[in-house]
Amino acid sequence: MPSERRSWAPLLAVCAGYFMVILDVTVINVAVPVVGRELSASLTGIQWITDGYTLVFAGFLLTGGALGDRLGNRRVFCWGVAVFTASSAACALAPGAAFLVAARLVEGLGAALIVPGSLALLQQAYPEPDVRSRAFGLWGSMAGIAASAGPLLGGLLVSTVGWRWVFLINLPVGAACLALTLRHVARSPRRADRALDWPAQVAVVAAVALLTAALNEAGRRGWSDPAVLAGLGLAVLSAAAFALRERLARSPALPLSLLHARAMSGGALIGLLFNFGFYGMVFTASLEFQHQRAYSALGTGLALFPAVAMTMFASVLSGRLSRRTGDRPLVISGMLLAALGLAGWAAAGPDPAYGLLVLPMMAAGFGTSFALTGSTATVMGAAPPAYSGAASALFNTTRQVGSATGVALGGSLLASAANYGTGIRTSMGIGALAYLAAAVLAWRCVPAKPRHTGQA
Repeated sequence: MPSERRSWAPLLAVCAGYFMVILDVTVINVAVPVVGRELSASLTGIQWITDGYTLVFAGFLLTGGALGDRLGNRRVFCWGVAVFTASSAACALAPGAAFLVAARLVEGLGAALIVPGSLALLQQAYPEPDVRSRAFGLWGSMAGIAASAGPLLGGLLVSTVGWRWVFLINLPVGAACLALTLRHVARSPRRADRALDWPAQVAVVAAVALLTAALNEAGRRGWSDPAVLAGLGLAVLSAAAFALRERLARSPALPLSLLHARAMSGGALIGLLFNFGFYGMVFTASLEFQHQRAYSALGTGLALFPAVAMTMFASVLSGRLSRRTGDRPLVISGMLLAALGLAGWAAAGPDPAYGLLVLPMMAAGFGTSFALTGSTATVMGAAPPAYSGAASALFNTTRQVGSATGVALGGSLLASAANYGTGIRTSMGIGALAYLAAAVLAWRCVPAKPRHTGQA
């Protein structure tokens, strides 16, 4: 590469796209109460503004990975950035809640095209193991930076120029990302033999959508409502149909043999559990701070900052420690610390002072991000090189399913509980149990020895 500045241009391009995707998961949390009031949205509508993006993102990740392999990762990445940027503009111009939910669905589709190709583009741009390791580490830290910036930035924008700017900020970032990618990222090879396996893709989307819809409606209809039970049952059937299709397909989107590796399946499930706990906490805490404590959007962002700011520091620290300690100790200790944090919130009482919640939030944020690097390395290290894209898509899919489920269940608990205090404490207790389950899985599934795979 002709210069050091030019050598890191592909990293800047990829990280800009990934930053937008992760930022939109967290930036919306402090904005949705204001959006709900201005657009007259119900609590279920507020959940769909948040979850509509996440469920499409999760459901189409495998499709995005398959399209990248078949048509070229750079081309599909650029398509994703274009779709994401255009739909962000549509979100900003939304005249009503239904239009905003529809635009968020399209935005999630753009995100699903961006993320699977991002790691593949970095592998292509940085073939040297040491340079690639640094690039992957910086890519991973984007999640922490975006998570840290999201609530604070969202609160600042909502309190000053209005909630529509939460989406308008994606326009210059998306334009810069496209320009950098087209100028500095080389074209990617195509694999015409990679089948898209549309029946499997439809089954995944159906499973994620039905599960999220059932959880969203449970708070309004009740957990025993026939429609809720039917949605849950159909989600299970859709997941079974996906597994059957992948077993019979000549060129499956996700070979089931990959899941036979304990590190692969366990690592993916750990990702689901810690996203469930963290994003469920952020969503329910946002509603608690604004609805019950009457914080402004900016005040809510500042109140959440102790939780999300820790994610940035933890990701950097865990990346440095992993070569010495291996992944297992980091993932276990991170999950135990996060569980302790949410359990502390649940035990703080029905109406605790904000000061009593700072340490629990910091513990949850730090622990979640501290486990992220190790669980990612576990999944990627268990995959054969030919299936690294499928492994990345699997891990990101399960994480986003965890996010959608955590938000949906948290909102349902708030809606169905006798009061907000009870709903919050129940939600935090369930999140703590999810973190504990992840710690047990890490002890059984994450390899004990240090990895030297170059993944982050």
